[in-house]
Amino acid sequence: MLKAELRRTASAARRALPAAEVARRSAALLQQLQQHFEVAQWRWLHVFLPAARQHEPDTWPIIRWLWAEHPAVQVAVPVVQADGVTLRHYHLNPDTRLVESRWGIPEPVGAAEVAPAAIDAVLLPLLAFDERGQRVGYGKGFYDRFLAECRPETLRIGISLEPPVPQITDVWPGDVPLHACLTPERVWLF
Repeated sequence: MLKAELRRTASAARRALPAAEVARRSAALLQQLQQHFEVAQWRWLHVFLPAARQHEPDTWPIIRWLWAEHPAVQVAVPVVQADGVTLRHYHLNPDTRLVESRWGIPEPVGAAEVAPAAIDAVLLPLLAFDERGQRVGYGKGFYDRFLAECRPETLRIGISLEPPVPQITDVWPGDVPLHACLTPERVWLF
């Protein structure tokens, strides 16, 4: 399938999910992370904060679990910069003040910046992914540019409320593939 078609169909399917179903699937994503990854070995985990109005997977249960059970694992979150094309990354802790961006995404205020090279694993937002580990995001390339700044061994883990499609047909060389993807039913490894 083509990325543009996947963006349309995946966005529509996700918007049609009731909030309770998004919450149920998000809880299952946390269980997959807990069961399949050695989270305690990471120093920094980069996690996107969900845009609730987009029915994105709720990453707050993951963040709260880390704070409670793995306090040595630091959490970094992205902020879209004024240029509209780049991300910067900031330390999130229980005391961090958040404000909602124009896209409805919570963003930290006054937090310390985190260099991409410090990050051990990234939980990536996506609209769809395929059985080869390619992903479709919102089409701005934020995460492809960010991942290019990370260390080569930084683990790239997608988070999806839906299973994969067989193949995304219009992949280009700048697309950075996933190492794994969490779905409510299982973890896909690539």
